[in-house]
Amino acid sequence: MKILIIDGQGGRLGRQLAEMITSELLGAEVTAVGTNSTATASMLKGGATHAATGENAVVVACRRADVIIGPIGIVMADSLLGEVTEKMAAAVARADATRILIPTNRCGTLVAGVSDVSTTELLNDAISKLKRLANDRNMMS
Repeated sequence: MKILIIDGQGGRLGRQLAEMITSELLGAEVTAVGTNSTATASMLKGGATHAATGENAVVVACRRADVIIGPIGIVMADSLLGEVTEKMAAAVARADATRILIPTNRCGTLVAGVSDVSTTELLNDAISKLKRLANDRNMMS
């Protein structure tokens, strides 16, 4: 399974995702794309297999991914303090990949129906969804 992690700013959320995915989903190909080089470097330290930075990298990686995971702001132009461009948001939204979006208040968007939980709880839920998806795909093979 080809998993794409997209993150910006300091890349802390993306790094945590990379660490969790590489330790819990052995054999997954993890690509990290940062909206800036700091985020990219952080996700590489988390264990991502491949990494790139910037708008074109997001666009290209979205075409190749089975699953895209990151903060909810990756589907909203101008989020993450303006780091997500219209092309990036459109590439994520139009991708054939399954998207697992993590709601964070830092994107300037509040999602109704989502309780105020810790980042750790959100990440654990995201990884649980990713594992379920991986298991479903393995059963279909």
